[in-house]
Amino acid sequence: MIGSLGSVVFVASQATIRTIQEFTRNGGSRYAVHEILNQKPKAQWIGPGLDTVSFSMRFDASYGLNPRKELNQLVELERAGKALPLTIGGEGMGVYLWTITSLEQKWDHIDNQGNLLIASANISLKEYVK
Repeated sequence: MIGSLGSVVFVASQATIRTIQEFTRNGGSRYAVHEILNQKPKAQWIGPGLDTVSFSMRFDASYGLNPRKELNQLVELERAGKALPLTIGGEGMGVYLWTITSLEQKWDHIDNQGNLLIASANISLKEYVK
């Protein structure tokens, strides 16, 4: 197992390939800016900001997956708005909980019966603090 986002397990086995690509994590700090008459404003560090993560997934029927079911599962997670644990390499990322803020689907190959054979998804997450 490579990792997981809630119930979606990133795995590469002989039967199934469900992996992530182009993984990017961004973080930053929060600052308050105080205006001062006749001087430059002064910045005050408030604390860390919420991290964001983005990655892509590819679903291919020839690798033991049903791309449409995989995309539907991601849509359900996104629409539920629940905070989900994100793990990579057996370790939790950030404060461990994340929400899906964006889900983009690309239907790459549909056969002459209307079956989705190859698809991809771009997923954006934001850290969730209780």
